[in-house]
Amino acid sequence: MAVGNLVKRLQDIMRKDAGINGDAQRIEQMVWMFFLKVYDAAEEDWESMEQDFKSIIPEPLRWRNWAPSKDEEGKEKNDTLTGDNLLDFINNKLFRVLKGLDYGKKEDDDYIEGIKVTRDTPRHKAVVYDVFGEVNQYMKNGVLLRQMIDEIDAVDLLDSQESHAFGDMYETLLKDLQAAGNAGEFYTPRPLTDFTVEHLDPKLGELMGDLAAGTGGFIISTLNYLERQKNTAKDEELFQKSVMGQEWKPFPYLLGVTNIMLHGIKDPDFFHMDSLGKNMSEYQEDGKLDTIAMNPPYGGATDAATKMNFKAEYRSSETADLFMVLIMQRLNNGGRAGVVVPDGFLFGTDGAKLAIKKRLLTEFNLHTIIRLPGSVFSPYTSIATNILFFNNERAEGALEGFKTKETWFYRMDMPEGYKHFSKTRPILNSHFEVVNKWWANREVLEDGEKSRSFTPQELMETGCNFDQCKYPKEEEEVLRPEELLKKYHEERSALDAKIDAQLREIESILGIKIDEP
Repeated sequence: MAVGNLVKRLQDIMRKDAGINGDAQRIEQMVWMFFLKVYDAAEEDWESMEQDFKSIIPEPLRWRNWAPSKDEEGKEKNDTLTGDNLLDFINNKLFRVLKGLDYGKKEDDDYIEGIKVTRDTPRHKAVVYDVFGEVNQYMKNGVLLRQMIDEIDAVDLLDSQESHAFGDMYETLLKDLQAAGNAGEFYTPRPLTDFTVEHLDPKLGELMGDLAAGTGGFIISTLNYLERQKNTAKDEELFQKSVMGQEWKPFPYLLGVTNIMLHGIKDPDFFHMDSLGKNMSEYQEDGKLDTIAMNPPYGGATDAATKMNFKAEYRSSETADLFMVLIMQRLNNGGRAGVVVPDGFLFGTDGAKLAIKKRLLTEFNLHTIIRLPGSVFSPYTSIATNILFFNNERAEGALEGFKTKETWFYRMDMPEGYKHFSKTRPILNSHFEVVNKWWANREVLEDGEKSRSFTPQELMETGCNFDQCKYPKEEEEVLRPEELLKKYHEERSALDAKIDAQLREIESILGIKIDEP
């Protein structure tokens, strides 16, 4: 089938349904169905590998047993659910059981026990309960819902080309989140995640993690990077265990886990949890990560209980600060991190930020800070951001008391011909080529205004002000009142002349003369 037009067809169907309002709801409606379709395909693999495999989803509720309206020979089935019967099945049976609630009474023939998850439940089964914990079914028209299911079921995920096309389509769908109100906060532009991962250079056999994974962008960039390293069956085993993620909010968790499974991870270590909800002292060596790539949430407030998980010197109301501490805590010896932070972290001087920045210089090798244009995340937000690159190791030549030898700052300017990035003109991988070229041969640019390095001692002397190589501010010209009026009249006269010229051109085309008042 034409996977490329699938989203458009689904959106056209949902626009006719009174229960759905807005892009975010449309995406959530599509994705829980995508998840069940993808999960059913993954179960086919598990069944082929385990003779006694038993699905966590009760047999009548597995996608293959209720969703298809045609049999394996392509003939229409007589017992296909549609209309009110389909709505009743999904709302009162499917969703209820997958959320862990029983359907019916034990003495009834159609009784189904809600799915249960314990500490011993395998991750690839527990993920179903995590996904459906807070996901919603919005549609109110059972006939339209049947049309949606038929469109999705027609995708053949066992066909490698169609499966790959479906994965690409899903990535495009996630990109559209940037224009879907607050949902855009969960998506990091793919060129940015690709650039970050490329310079972390993950290897098969290492573990990469994102502790606020959203829709899984950094994880997908890592999987794409590692895909090129696979040559043997052993490499595939390492690939399957190469990434882990955590996400607190249910909607992005649903989007992220589906994304990861679509990109080849059969048993995803992707957890629905609050990464900041654990005391930092509890992280031992088995919780360490070799590479961490993240865009932590910023601007949000943190409750008092969460702050108590951190040492007093690091307790902050800013979530981005706490995630920086968590990242440092979980980075393995020799590990590498690439973290997106807002400008406020660079120039902030409150106690927690100051303590974190000092630790980055003294206990880690903070080697690079890339300043990003303010519109990278447009249209979701115009907050200026940066990428911090640091390693958990001592840089060669670092002075006593520091693990950082020098920190390079580089300002990534807007590409030629761009005033700002937008939905129609987003940031592209090619825009990072100039940064990659500089990375390979670092040098001072524009007398240090665009790029230069600082020793940790120099940064300490500034009060740990990391707001270096900043974007120049346009100076507003302040005129005296008489000059301002003169300029106004000149600009108005020029505009009037332009309007008159356009009117004369219109008169000439129409062959008429408009009398002036």
